[in-house]
Amino acid sequence: MNAKNEIVVIGGGYAGVMAANRLTQRADVAVTMINPRQVFVPRLRMHQVAGGTHEGVVDYQDVLAEEIRSVVGSVTRIDAAARQVLLADGSAIGYDYLVYAVGSGSAVSTVPGATEFAYPVATLEAAQRVRSVLLDTPLAAPVTVIGGGPAGVETAAELAEQGRRVTLICGGALVPYLHPKARRTAHRYLAALGATVIEGADAAVTAVTADAVELADGRTLPSAVTIWSAGFSVPDLAVRSGLSTDAIGRLRTDETLTSIDDDRIVAAGDSSAPSDLPFRMSAYTAYCLGAHAADTLLHRIAGEEPAPIDMSFPAMCVSFGRDAGIYQLGHKNETPRRLYFGGAVGKKLKEFACEAGIKHLATEARKPGSHRWFKDGKHRPELLAQRADAATVA
Repeated sequence: MNAKNEIVVIGGGYAGVMAANRLTQRADVAVTMINPRQVFVPRLRMHQVAGGTHEGVVDYQDVLAEEIRSVVGSVTRIDAAARQVLLADGSAIGYDYLVYAVGSGSAVSTVPGATEFAYPVATLEAAQRVRSVLLDTPLAAPVTVIGGGPAGVETAAELAEQGRRVTLICGGALVPYLHPKARRTAHRYLAALGATVIEGADAAVTAVTADAVELADGRTLPSAVTIWSAGFSVPDLAVRSGLSTDAIGRLRTDETLTSIDDDRIVAAGDSSAPSDLPFRMSAYTAYCLGAHAADTLLHRIAGEEPAPIDMSFPAMCVSFGRDAGIYQLGHKNETPRRLYFGGAVGKKLKEFACEAGIKHLATEARKPGSHRWFKDGKHRPELLAQRADAATVA
């Protein structure tokens, strides 16, 4: 009988790699990571992949501990009763413990024509396809980017900086997390790049065609290439496996990130929903949750009680092409401060954040257990208590 605890990590993104590396602290643990790709994809770079200014890949040998077994494949189902995962090639891999870190991808839109005529940009393959399409599209042709979050804004800015005629459509406010002062700066940066911004309820997209975008206020905008960057979705692996999920398919866990169905399964990253109160989707959040998920399993293997997650979201950064950025500082309750850094300084801080994510993974591979993150200790417990009180009243 194998004396080691076999741990399978599903997903090789920020959360999965961090968890896998951190688990190697114990000599009695053998880690297998399963991922569809042979390379690590820094999702923060997808707008650059679309614009052709970055390849958007990192070799796993640069971020993954050597002792981790890497399997290239897709998991089709988790058989929790048998403690095994089933792969698309028909094989199965058994486990003692499982880390569910399947990440997220482009949202499935119900807007007529969006699936047929709009190009997503949330994954490596999608961003590569956008880049290919743009290479065959004249520079003067109109390009429409739908989605006012960081991914949409960065994609629009990247393409506008190259001289393309870009229109950015936001159904709500531009980058809602930004402080109003920083948002005004964001508008100035986009205008300086020549991008047109349409925002507000009237800007909701009602249809996409092969050469146009239709808005709720009746306008029809010509669009040779339409890029969809509104929202994210998660894989339905947990649903297909009969595990409890939230409304969009994230695995439901308690505050230790342990599945509410099985204490041998933990979840981290965009595909996790602790206490039905998921954390903000981001690379930073993903690798911090990955570290905590690993700690939960390490405590459990040692016969100790796992601790609840304690984490704060200290900042958010957005790039506006290659020369400007906004680094927005935030309170621990995830509201923005008035303080932010813009221009060249904001851009340098954004680039630092992109590189820091990779360095954190690489450092954890060399020194498992070394990663630390910003704590909260107050805001999340208050939110959980408020929700419990509201449920009691109801």
